[in-house]
Amino acid sequence: MAKTPNAPTRKCLSPAEQARIAEIFHRFISLSDDPRTELEYASPYELVTAVALSAQATDVSVNKATRKLFAAADTPQKMLALGEEGLIPYIASIGLFRTKAKNVIATARILIDQHGGEVPLDRVALQALPGVGRKTASVVLNELRIEPAIAVDTHVFRVAHRLKLSEGKTPDQVEADLMAIVPEPYLTRAHHWLILHGRYTCLARRPKCEDCPLADLCPSRKLFV
Repeated sequence: MAKTPNAPTRKCLSPAEQARIAEIFHRFISLSDDPRTELEYASPYELVTAVALSAQATDVSVNKATRKLFAAADTPQKMLALGEEGLIPYIASIGLFRTKAKNVIATARILIDQHGGEVPLDRVALQALPGVGRKTASVVLNELRIEPAIAVDTHVFRVAHRLKLSEGKTPDQVEADLMAIVPEPYLTRAHHWLILHGRYTCLARRPKCEDCPLADLCPSRKLFV
């Protein structure tokens, strides 16, 4: 993979730890070589909207709402025409829906006024949109394979700690640790692998260690088995 202008500094690891981490991601790729978000979208605009709506909500609940929403408003122009009051009934089942409705409409207006109705696919411009922070921008840029990024949610945070890939105390610290140690060929896919592993195998309360393909590589397995 070619290095990006903001490529992270690689962390110096022992040969044994390099081999362990490489094997972790080799096993991930053997299970799924092209992992993708479980959010449903058909365009960059739908993606950034869905990711923004997914804050403190499940992908399942967001997909249920956006199937109807995007049928009615799949562009910034249509979303702006819908307005906050028109948008709310579509997303009322999602947490923080009033704040999210305000941000989605404000974003639609900015995209029309400042970006010709298109989603800007660079980090600075994305993060300037209402309700789009670093995490949302990372998800969008990584999902569209524009910029290697690892957005750290609760699943990634948990899995990174259990696999001893990071001891960071904050999402930003965990992100920096992961970007410094994940083998470069896997950087665009690591985000999804870690999320899916946390969502379906390395569960918060009762991890499925007996079914885990990484069990022999996990220093935390002894805590649960």
